[in-house]
Amino acid sequence: MGWNAADKSLAARLPEGVLREVSPAYLEEPRGRYHGHAGLIAAPRDVEEVAAVVRACAVANVAIVPRGGGTGLVGGQVMTDGPAPLVLSMERMTAIRQVYAEESVMLAESGVTLQQARDAAAEAGRLFPLSLASQGTAQIGGVLSTNAGGVNVLRYGNARAQCLGLEAVLPSGEILRDLKRLRKDNTGYDLRDLLIGAEGTLGIITAASLALAANPAESGVALMVVEDPMAALRLLALAQTRMAGGVSAFELLSGQGLQFLAEHFPQIRQPFAEIPEWQVLIEVGLPAGLQAQDALEGLFMAGMEAGLVSDGVIAQSGQQAADFWGLREHIPLGNRAVGAIASHDISLPLSEIPSFIADARDMLAAQGDMRINCFGHLGDGNLHYNLYPAQGRHRDEYDEQRHHLSRLVHEMVVARGGSFSAEHGVGRLKVDDLARWGDPGRLGAMRAIKQALDPQGIMNPGAVLAL
Repeated sequence: MGWNAADKSLAARLPEGVLREVSPAYLEEPRGRYHGHAGLIAAPRDVEEVAAVVRACAVANVAIVPRGGGTGLVGGQVMTDGPAPLVLSMERMTAIRQVYAEESVMLAESGVTLQQARDAAAEAGRLFPLSLASQGTAQIGGVLSTNAGGVNVLRYGNARAQCLGLEAVLPSGEILRDLKRLRKDNTGYDLRDLLIGAEGTLGIITAASLALAANPAESGVALMVVEDPMAALRLLALAQTRMAGGVSAFELLSGQGLQFLAEHFPQIRQPFAEIPEWQVLIEVGLPAGLQAQDALEGLFMAGMEAGLVSDGVIAQSGQQAADFWGLREHIPLGNRAVGAIASHDISLPLSEIPSFIADARDMLAAQGDMRINCFGHLGDGNLHYNLYPAQGRHRDEYDEQRHHLSRLVHEMVVARGGSFSAEHGVGRLKVDDLARWGDPGRLGAMRAIKQALDPQGIMNPGAVLAL
């Protein structure tokens, strides 16, 4: 489409005081794969100003790129070509409007960081269970727009499951006021679910009604060594049987990822003298009257008897539990220190995971010498399957293979009924993948919805759907 550039004539139509200086911070994304551009940066203070900015852009036919904390990993927050867009930052909409502790509900504006939302819930004696490594920077609007996951999806669901209602501005500039606190509201199309996960292509989320949870009375964390991913899955099933509903997180850690940490961050203490090939990080949260320590010890013994577990350590304090989680959360640091050839955010039916890991390893071995770090949220089927250069080689040596390798990995995932984007979204990075493997009927419906709500195509053009 022929959009116009955001310029001084558009600036004159915007609410007073909303513009920010165009700086690199608004045009970057964490992996450095895309370098965005912008004519104007707008940071509205409330939903009425957001609506005014969107209306002005619609009249001027100027593209809008919504921006939250900028932590997305698929390039959805930057526009790399075409007429310079207006970048719409939610940085000033940071109010937690209300916490209804007795209802386990919080009303938060989209610029509130995930950590701020978690802290506000804790002050009210409640838990906002969505947890990401980037939670100090990631904002509620961006988390919902990408339908983010994290480590506790197994128990609490992803961002979509934790949102009761939305306030948003549609591409026309009309305000959607659907900030309800209801668990049941069966009154037609669910526009909330339509906007969640749309990555800013259908509107701008300005505030959300978030579902909170009760804090578990007892919690515990353990690391357990398993022989292989099949043993890990069987241990997960055993844990869920023994502690129905009590397993909060179940993370698979590969020895390769921990070896990267040992090489580049030796100050990070690892609990086992010899790094196991596979281990799992388990967190449980139990009601009053049940001891998490006893539950984890019982799981360890049952796992040993079943031949699933060969070693393990159970956190004896809150600090040790935090250290175990710190080990998991630092894995991306080790990854970055090595430098990935290609990274994949995939999900699979649980029963398909062991064969995929084995078959993909064999397939990639035939493609060349490389290392694999497979880790992630095994409890919900989401793996981060990343490829690294062989010892002594640099990732640049694999540049000609990179896209081919990713396509091979994604083909194996899709053939097993999985997804090439589990929790990071589509953004701009995976637009071609969606066009290649998306169901035609679904893609047709998505395009029809986009055309109906955003006929000018000004909302985050180039993200999710190909132009």
